[in-house]
Amino acid sequence: MTIYQSRIFEKRVKRFSKKEKKILGQEIKRIVGNPSIGQERKGDLSGVYVYKFKIKTLQYLLAYRIFEDNLELIMLGPHENYYRDLKSYLKRK
Repeated sequence: MTIYQSRIFEKRVKRFSKKEKKILGQEIKRIVGNPSIGQERKGDLSGVYVYKFKIKTLQYLLAYRIFEDNLELIMLGPHENYYRDLKSYLKRK
C-alpha cells in the first residue's frame, strides 16, 4: 500500500515533536493494517474516513481516503473547526 500526504497534512506534522510523530506513525500503521478503522463520513465528505486518537490529553482527528491500493492522508488536527476546514480544503482541491 502506497501512502500519500496532502500538503496541509505535511505542514501540520512538521510542528509535532519527535514523540508526537512516533505516536502518529503508530496510528498510521494501525490505519494501514485495517483501513476501515475510521468512520466514513456522509454527504459532502463521502468517501473520506476520519480516525480519532489521542496524543497526551488532546484528541486528534485524521482524515484519509482509500483509492485502489493507495492511502491518502488528507488532514490532521484537533476537533475545533475541523470538519469546516476539511470541507473547504476538499472543495479547493
